[in-house]
Amino acid sequence: MDRRTFLMAAGAGGALALTAAPAATAAEAAPTASEAALLRTWFRSTYRSIEAMTTDFGLAADKIDVSGSGLPVPSVQTSPTNIGCGLWSTAAAGGLGVISRDAMERRLARTLSAVERLERAHGFWFNWYDAYDGSVLTTWPATGDPVRPFLSSVDNAWLVTGLRITADAAPALRPRVAKLLAGADWSYYYTPFDPADPVAGPGQLRGGFWPDKPGKGEPTGHHYGALNTEPRMASYLGIADGSLPSDHYWHLFRTLLPGSGQEQEPGGAYEVIDGVRVWQGHYTHRGRKVVPSWGGSMFEALMVPLFVPEPEWSPRSWGRTHTRYVRGQIEHGLQEERYGYWGFSPANIPEGGYREYGVDALGMQEEGYNSLGVVTPHASFLALPQARAEAVANLRALAADFGAYDETYGFRDSVNVASGRVSDFVLALDQGMIAAALAQQLRPGLLQRPFRTGGFASRVRPLLAKERFSI
Repeated sequence: MDRRTFLMAAGAGGALALTAAPAATAAEAAPTASEAALLRTWFRSTYRSIEAMTTDFGLAADKIDVSGSGLPVPSVQTSPTNIGCGLWSTAAAGGLGVISRDAMERRLARTLSAVERLERAHGFWFNWYDAYDGSVLTTWPATGDPVRPFLSSVDNAWLVTGLRITADAAPALRPRVAKLLAGADWSYYYTPFDPADPVAGPGQLRGGFWPDKPGKGEPTGHHYGALNTEPRMASYLGIADGSLPSDHYWHLFRTLLPGSGQEQEPGGAYEVIDGVRVWQGHYTHRGRKVVPSWGGSMFEALMVPLFVPEPEWSPRSWGRTHTRYVRGQIEHGLQEERYGYWGFSPANIPEGGYREYGVDALGMQEEGYNSLGVVTPHASFLALPQARAEAVANLRALAADFGAYDETYGFRDSVNVASGRVSDFVLALDQGMIAAALAQQLRPGLLQRPFRTGGFASRVRPLLAKERFSI
């Protein structure tokens, strides 16, 4: 089964009421002065890597090699996600005073001008562009292999996230952002729910379309069905702007149904919410009930709450499962595998390349992501809200024991803690997550303002308030 993909319909069974769970524990206290100073230092170096990845055209490239002595050269390729990361990192730098407000507005305006020039289809952006001139890539720069232009739902979600943050940070740019977003209708990706055939009509978002075919284009064979994965950002955006129905949220899977091929047989019960019969499934990991992701990686679960305040709006469901998910990652690294370090998420392979890493038992996929002794710093930054002291200690250890921290460009993308090999690269996606996580610690809510008002407040928040995970 493809990553995060579910082509299964809800089955029959009796609806059972769920008992109320005790309230989630309170969030950690604000950082101490010394902690804040360290986090700010890490933010400054992380943002320097974003600056180094940004081309004169104005787009954040996919990655840079920081192993040499000279100035790193940005990669040719970039994606909507990378561009979004560049936008929100710059907004965070301005909001934290790392750069001046004038510099922030100039940089956001430059990137916005580049985005306005990018070719689109059906209101959305293609998956790969040349970061130096904005042209759509049809051959892969490093190999010359053909690239078929594709419209990804999840990658477009992260660019739209960055654009919404841009409009919030720089009010003068709001009309231009609004014009861009007016054409981004999330119903393009949506397959309405069909109770007569919920496999063909699951009420979920397609992974995307190749628009070189007639009509909407050729769709992916899968939908994004797993709830606790990063594509839920696209779901939230569409529900918030009214282009997706609210019941789409309830058609996403907490786990697969009992008896399905998945990592473990789930516990849970059926519940009818807003007229939708929902399987409120959970896994049990190291004695704790948790809503799994698809592969068991950190960013699937914890990238979205950098922006949408899920733990605040749903403390007994989202807040609780996020905390337990982090605990599972920590214990996997320190107790199950005894690496001495933790934090597993898709990243650069230290020896070269890219792959998905995670904790297999925290994901639904039968052959999920494995940790393989490769620790990625961005996973610890994502865990700051749930385990700040442990995350900071883990990051300090990676820096001290492996030289994984560069004072100029921040943390390298990954470390093989068995061999000691440290990645030569930093990636825009992972640096963007680090920047957002640090901004949330240093100035809570700075990047969340666009996702606490409007349709997020009136449509998304009530859904999360009704959520009752069986944990």
